[in-house]
Amino acid sequence: MPTLTDTESSLTFPILIGDIGGTNARFALLVDAFAEPKMFPIIPTTSYASIEEALQTSILDKTSVQPRSAIIAVAGPVKGDEIPLTNAGWVIKPKDMLTALSLEDVIIINDFEAQALAIASIGEEGREQIGPGSILEDASCAVLGPGTGLGVAGLVHAQHSWIPVPGEGGHIDVGPRTERDYQIWPFLEPIEGRISAEQLLCGRGIMNIYRAVCESKAWYPELPDPAAVTTSALAERDEAAMETISLFSTYLGRVAGDMAMIFMARGGVFLAGGISQKILPALRKPEFRAAFEDKAPHSALLRTIPTFVVTHPTAALSGLAAYSRTPSRFGVATEGRRWRT
Repeated sequence: MPTLTDTESSLTFPILIGDIGGTNARFALLVDAFAEPKMFPIIPTTSYASIEEALQTSILDKTSVQPRSAIIAVAGPVKGDEIPLTNAGWVIKPKDMLTALSLEDVIIINDFEAQALAIASIGEEGREQIGPGSILEDASCAVLGPGTGLGVAGLVHAQHSWIPVPGEGGHIDVGPRTERDYQIWPFLEPIEGRISAEQLLCGRGIMNIYRAVCESKAWYPELPDPAAVTTSALAERDEAAMETISLFSTYLGRVAGDMAMIFMARGGVFLAGGISQKILPALRKPEFRAAFEDKAPHSALLRTIPTFVVTHPTAALSGLAAYSRTPSRFGVATEGRRWRT
């Protein structure tokens, strides 16, 4: 059974904290429990062969304060001594990190555990509410993040601690419901015969929907990438792009509503990641919230659950910093995910 951290197993300062996604890696240094994290420039994962090379070249060679410990959040499940990232080329090897970077202690967790930790640490200034509902204090929460992939996690309050619940909820099945869904579904690109949430609700998911919208109307898909689609949609200058982001908002609302019910997230459902922030104007429109609440026989319950877009620029690092300062506040399982010299 996984064991939980306690005050005796706290990390030793200075602590390197990191958030490694499918495209970019973000790092900061926490000198002590009272300092604000010292942020470093964003590192594209494709620019370096390994995390050790990236950290040594871009961070450790440029700071006089050297970390003694590290807690890193990665986009992928954490198991074993070699941890491949789901949507990037790096393989994280904590034993190599200990040796190469002269660290004493390394903890690796899932990136959406860090996003869940952030929920408990950021205030109203780091989020924007979408639609009705109010937070029930000490109730469970859920977090979803469309980005390079689709991350999902829960945050449960139990035994006076916030316990992040990682998983691979982004890979649940999603099916058509409306007449328009049935028109475009045959044109969506499946993975081994099925459409998962991540095939719709991430960067490549935007393009998957966009191409399906165009093909269903015999239009040529002129826009080359997700940024072009979202920009054209928000500027209301491309009909296919506008429908794409409308459908994206609807599908995100459906999946967010499912996660609200799975976790009984009366503490709120939080949308993290850059895509959620970029399409915030679209999420303010009725489609997202209508789809979130359309969960008969529990629509009345869903109407009471608040939804938020996380606007904090480095939410995951904020969550890791909160855990590093006061690990006793959080129930983070470390068995099989912690390496020491």
